[in-house]
Amino acid sequence: MPNPLRPALVAGVVLLASCATPTPTPQPRTIAGVTVAPPPAAQPQEDSFYGTRVADPYRFLENVKDPQVAGWMKGQADATTAILQTIPGRAPLLARLTEIDAAAAGAISSLRRAEGGRLFFARREPGENQFKLVLREAGGAERVLVDAEARGKAAGKVLALLDWAPAHDGRHVAYVLQVGGSEIGELHVMDVATGQDIVAPIDRIRFGSVSWLRDGSGFFFARLREGYEKLPETERFGDRTTHFFTMATRQSVAVFSPLRNAELKLPIFASGFVAEVPGTSLALLGVGLGVDRNRVAFIGDLRAATAGRAQWRRVVDASDEVRTVTAGGGFLYALSAKGAPRHRVLRMPLAAPDLARAEVVVEASDEVIVDIAAARDALYVIKRRGAAMQLVRLPHEAPRNAQTVALPIEGTVSVLDSDSQRDGLALAVVGWTRATQRFELRPAAAAGQAPTLVPLTIARAGSFDAPAQMVAREVMVPSHDGTLVPASIIHHRDLKLDGNSPTILYGYGAYGITEDPFFNPRLLAWIERGGVYVVAHVRGSGMLGTEWHRAGQKATKPNTWRDGIAVAQWLVKSGYTRPQRLAIFGGSAGGIFVGRAITERPDLFAAAVPAVGVMDMVRAERDPNGPANIPEFGTVKDEAGFRALLAMSSYHHVKDGVRYPGTLLVHGVNDIRVSVWQSSKFAARLAQASTGGPVLMRLDYQLGHGGGATRAQALAQTADIWSFMLWQMGLPEFQPRP
Repeated sequence: MPNPLRPALVAGVVLLASCATPTPTPQPRTIAGVTVAPPPAAQPQEDSFYGTRVADPYRFLENVKDPQVAGWMKGQADATTAILQTIPGRAPLLARLTEIDAAAAGAISSLRRAEGGRLFFARREPGENQFKLVLREAGGAERVLVDAEARGKAAGKVLALLDWAPAHDGRHVAYVLQVGGSEIGELHVMDVATGQDIVAPIDRIRFGSVSWLRDGSGFFFARLREGYEKLPETERFGDRTTHFFTMATRQSVAVFSPLRNAELKLPIFASGFVAEVPGTSLALLGVGLGVDRNRVAFIGDLRAATAGRAQWRRVVDASDEVRTVTAGGGFLYALSAKGAPRHRVLRMPLAAPDLARAEVVVEASDEVIVDIAAARDALYVIKRRGAAMQLVRLPHEAPRNAQTVALPIEGTVSVLDSDSQRDGLALAVVGWTRATQRFELRPAAAAGQAPTLVPLTIARAGSFDAPAQMVAREVMVPSHDGTLVPASIIHHRDLKLDGNSPTILYGYGAYGITEDPFFNPRLLAWIERGGVYVVAHVRGSGMLGTEWHRAGQKATKPNTWRDGIAVAQWLVKSGYTRPQRLAIFGGSAGGIFVGRAITERPDLFAAAVPAVGVMDMVRAERDPNGPANIPEFGTVKDEAGFRALLAMSSYHHVKDGVRYPGTLLVHGVNDIRVSVWQSSKFAARLAQASTGGPVLMRLDYQLGHGGGATRAQALAQTADIWSFMLWQMGLPEFQPRP
C-alpha cells in the first residue's frame, strides 16, 4: 500500500487568480414561483501573497451587520424556505421523520455518577425539544433539575443546556445555559435538595469546564475575559481564564490563563482545565492548544491553585505528542503518539512524574488506541480495529494482565463516566444499525472472573432500536494515489445494485476526528426509500491513527477531498448509484470536503450540502475561532501555509461558466465557530459563476454551529436537506410546484 503520508500536490494557484475578472451579476431566478434575488454586484478586491494575486470579489459580505448585506441574506433565507415548502414530498418526508423520531429511544448526551449511587444525566425523550438535566436517586426515583425548554419559554428565548457537573457528594450541581445556539451562556449553581439556584449567574461562559473538589467546597471553571465581545474578532476567545469558586464565600479567584501565566509560554488561544488529583495534595492543569491534538500538562499544589498562587511544573509538553492524560492508582497515564502513530500508553508515578522515564503499559500495534480512562481498580483502554472497538481492562497493580471486556454490540465504545476514587466505569456502546446501550461496568469479585455489565435503563427504549431491514458494510476503496480508504455503507437489506439508489456521501476529514459507528433512527426514512448512506473515512480523520490524520492536513489536505471523490467513483462503478443520484454532504471543516470535491469534479454529483462549512480558507483565520485552527490548516503568514490554504479554499476554486451541482448551504446565523459569511460568500460566488443547479441558503436565525438545536429544528433541517437532494436527483415527487 502506498505511503499515506505522501504529500499530494498543491495545485491550482494560477487558476485561482482567474476569478479576478468576474462575470456579470446574474439576473433573478424564479423557482416554483418564488423569486430568488441574485447575489449583490461583485466588488473588485484583490490581495497578493508571495507573488500570487488572489481575488476576493465578495469580501464585503463579511460585514454581516451592513443593512444591505443583512437584507440580502434574509431574502435568500426566506426564498429558500418558500421554495422548499413547495416540494410535494417534503411534508410526507417530515411526517415520516417525526413518526420515527417519536417512536425512537430517548437520548442521553452525558452522565455523571455521584456518591450514594446517585446518577445525574442529560436526557431528551421523544416529544421533548431540549435536553433536561435529571437526577436519579439510588432507589430509582427521578427528578428533573433543569428544564431548559421551559425556562426558555418563560424568558422568551431559546435556551439549551450547554455544560454541567455535579459535586461528588451530589449536594450541588453547576450548569450552563446558552442562548440561541450561541455556545456562550451563564453558569448557575443549584442546591440539589431544594432545586434552587444559590449563586448569582456567572456570565461569559463558553464551555464551563467545571471540576469540583472532592469535598464539595468549591470548583474550578473557565470564563471568557471581560469585554471579550468588544475585542477584534481574532482575539475574542483568547486568554480564556480558569477560576476557582469557593462555596463558603461565593467568591472566585483567577487560577490560570495564557497571559496571566506568561512564564509557561503558551499561545493566547490555549485553554486550561484544572482538577484535583484525588488522594494527593496536587492539582493537574491540562492545556489544549486550540485544535492541536497534542496536549500540555502541569502539576501544582492544590491549595495554592485554589488561592490562585500555584507554581505549575510541566510534566507533558506538546512535543511529547500526548493526546490524553488521566490519573489513577497512584499513576499518571498518558496516551501518546510519539514514535507510535497508532498510539501507545505510558505511565509515571504521581509522586515523581517524568515522561522520559515512563513505563510502557500498552505497546503500539496495528490497532488504534482511541482513549484511556482511569478508575480506582484499573486503567480502561479503548482500541479500534477497522470500524469496531474493544474495551480492555488493565489492573493498576498488574497492567500486563489485560482483560478484554465482552460487549453486546460491535461498534463504538465510549466512556460516560470514570472516577479514580470509584471502581469500574459507566460506558455506552452503539453500532451503525443498533441503538445505544448504556452500562455500569463492575469489576469481578474474584480473580479470573469477567467484569459485569449492569444495564443503565435511564432512557426509554425505542421501536427502531434494531431495525432488521438496515445493514452496514465496511469496504476499502483505492484512492487517487492507490491508498486504500475505509468507507462504511448503510442501506436496506434488499438493496439492488442497479445504479439507481439515491445516495448521500458524507465526509469530514479534519483534526483526527473519526466518524465512529453511530445510530440515528431517522436514517430509516432514507433507507426505506431505497437510499444509501455512505461515510467516507478520508485522510485527515483519525480512523487509522495519527498518520492518517497528518495525511490530510495542511499541504496534504487535498487527500481529504480526493479520497471522497475516489469513494464516489467506486460507488458508481460498483452499481450503488450514478452521478445523477449522488449527493455529497459535510459540515464545519467538512465544508472543505464538499466544496473542493464539487469544484474539482462538478460532474460527479447531483447535489451538494455544506453545513456550517468553512469555504474561504484564505480568510478563515480572521474568524473568531480562526487562530485556534492554525495548527490544523496553517496560516497565510508563511508561504507554505498560504499555498496549502489556497489549495483547500473552495471559494477560490469556483470557475465561471461551469455546471456545478445544485447546492444548499446550511448555517446558523449565531455561529461563533464558523462565521455565517463563510457560507454567504461561497453562495454568492457560486450563484454568479454556475450554469447548473440552484444555489440556495438555508439560514436559521435561532441557531449557531448546531449545538443546542431543538428537536423541531433538527427534524426540519433534515427534511429540508434530504428534500433538496431528492429534488436535484430528479425524483418526481420532490420536484417543486408553485
